[in-house]
Amino acid sequence: MRTLKDFEVKGKRVLVRCDFNVPLAQKRGIILDDFRIKQTLPTIKYLIEKGAKLLLMSHLGRPGGKVVESLRLTPIQNRLMEYLDVQVSKAPDCVGEEIEKWSREMQPGEILLLENLRFHKEEEENNEGFAKELAKLGDIFINDAFAVCHRNHASIVRIPKYLPSGAGFLLEKEVKVLSQIIKKPKKPLIVIIGGSKVEDKAKMAERLSEIADFSLLGNLIAKEIKEKKSEKILHPIDNKKNRDIGEKTIKIFKEKIFKAKTIFWAGPLGKIEEKKYQKGTKEIAKAIIDSGAFSVVGGGETVEFINKIGLIEKFNHVSVGGGAMLAFLAGEKLPGLEALKNGNRN
Repeated sequence: MRTLKDFEVKGKRVLVRCDFNVPLAQKRGIILDDFRIKQTLPTIKYLIEKGAKLLLMSHLGRPGGKVVESLRLTPIQNRLMEYLDVQVSKAPDCVGEEIEKWSREMQPGEILLLENLRFHKEEEENNEGFAKELAKLGDIFINDAFAVCHRNHASIVRIPKYLPSGAGFLLEKEVKVLSQIIKKPKKPLIVIIGGSKVEDKAKMAERLSEIADFSLLGNLIAKEIKEKKSEKILHPIDNKKNRDIGEKTIKIFKEKIFKAKTIFWAGPLGKIEEKKYQKGTKEIAKAIIDSGAFSVVGGGETVEFINKIGLIEKFNHVSVGGGAMLAFLAGEKLPGLEALKNGNRN
């Protein structure tokens, strides 16, 4: 898989698949957490410095293949301009003759943000024609959207058929760090799995329990794999109606955490949207940091929570991926990564 630095980008139109799918307040245009935007800035800044013509594309929310005014990418455009301190233009659509003409008239260092990809149903349908239309806008394709690499969508898996393609800095870093957890973690390795979406996480918990020294499970995941008895898999021994882990569980989990050299954590350990059920998750987050172990955390809810309580910078790696991260760690092949390996080699 080629990466960003393998390309000569000066004067070239570089089409970058980003993941700007950030949580928005119901009041239009208020971004609640811009972590994902920040994580793509190194790729964008590098391309500006190298004199590329940047075309950024992303989805936002679930508009269902039609234009939804509250899901336009204007808040993303404004936040990018704040962070980059340069003009970011926004196109009224993501495909079409007008946009293609615009792309050809761009100057090196200019940035054009394309409108929400999912305003077209063809994006999620993985439509060949739609991918060709997108590919017309670039000379090089860079995927920096690890969080959607498990999706068979046109902007992820089809564009590499038509353009020389590679991974952006964020995607490259995600693959490197997560591969390290599977292949060469410093031992003891502790895996902590909580949250909902239990079916997906239960599969991953079982897969990781094979390489972990200990797996610490939240209540819902523990219920899903209760038949799997192992000294290495620790279930909560006290809980508050499955909405938080209790004091005894926190104590046992901390004992394991403080012996770890590598810790991977996905999913909160309580119903963190209610303040009274945040204690377990908060205590475990602090224990992970205090342990001094190499720490990797991922999943939307967890990342949003540790950001809110001001601990995000203290983790060694914070993954932007939820489903993609789980699939990768469970040993599945991600369509987005496979497309970069097998795509156009020009």
